[in-house]
Amino acid sequence: MIDAAYIEKCKASLTEIETQLSNPEVCGDRKLYKQYMTDHARQKFLLGKAEAYYTVLCQAEESREILESGETDPEMVEFAQAQLEEAEAAIPEVEKAWQISLIPPEATDNSNTIVEIRAGTGGDEAGIFAGDLFRMYTRFADSMGWKHEVMDTSPSETGGFKEITFSIEGTEVFKRMRYESGVHRVQRVPVTETQGRVHTSAATVAVLPEAEEVDIEIKNEDIRVDVFRASGPGGQSVNTTDSAIRITHIPTGVVAICQDEKSQHRNKDKAMKVLRARIYDQKLQEEHDKMASERKSQIGSGDRSERIRTYNYPQNRLTDHRINLTLYSLDKVMEGDITELISKLYDHDLEDKLKIQMEANAQ
Repeated sequence: MIDAAYIEKCKASLTEIETQLSNPEVCGDRKLYKQYMTDHARQKFLLGKAEAYYTVLCQAEESREILESGETDPEMVEFAQAQLEEAEAAIPEVEKAWQISLIPPEATDNSNTIVEIRAGTGGDEAGIFAGDLFRMYTRFADSMGWKHEVMDTSPSETGGFKEITFSIEGTEVFKRMRYESGVHRVQRVPVTETQGRVHTSAATVAVLPEAEEVDIEIKNEDIRVDVFRASGPGGQSVNTTDSAIRITHIPTGVVAICQDEKSQHRNKDKAMKVLRARIYDQKLQEEHDKMASERKSQIGSGDRSERIRTYNYPQNRLTDHRINLTLYSLDKVMEGDITELISKLYDHDLEDKLKIQMEANAQ
């Protein structure tokens, strides 16, 4: 239960972190400084929620004391009664907000992301759908004020992409985008269909947290860099110079390729960014596997083999199978209006985590 002692303890922790942030040794250590900055933001957030909850509890207690004191002033009694009702109505909401604040944040919450979309079953239509998903996500990113940049593409002959990799940068990108990993299925009449029949196709989406050098250290001796001539669309000179880059991380076998830029240096920078993200994601997946029993009850596990959503064009219907959510606004969704969808997935994930935390605390 929250009380004055708990509030003071939170304030003391915040002060200690602020003291460490002014320590020259901490400031000189990039990784350590980043960790303290993260801890500071979290502790400040936790203190704010705790104080809001404690304030309402104090308001309710003070009002009860007045009502139980035998106060005879009608105005004072009326005021105390109104204050008590207001506080009691607010308690469930502020209590839940405080409990949610106690859930340990994911290390990747504030990470930028790298999104990989691959055409799956369905032939040419799957490639077209992969292109539609790319458009949906980049439009959503634009609406959020996020920046996006294509890292690598493999265009499909009939439109769309066999594969496309792009980055998204902004505030809490991975925290919101993480729920998009998985198999996306589309049901519609393809543009290549002459009989008007509805086909089912699929594309796979992988959302990777972008790793910084402080997160993943890649030694030069652990990578092999191959240079080759780019293929496919890409500008006048992209197919006539050896500018494409393939980087292989020897210890893990992870490979990243970039050929979209005319500059070999730019392609190498982008490939390294993708490589680092893939290795970091591999590391995170291994950590998540250790908590498999918990992750099975959560929707943010990032399982790429899971069918997460169906896009039914004839009925203008979108169904997210993880939370049994159906929206009849597919036309708006494909234009990038996925705020409601992501918010519901985020809220559902929070409920799962809160339930797990409360069960753990009860043991």
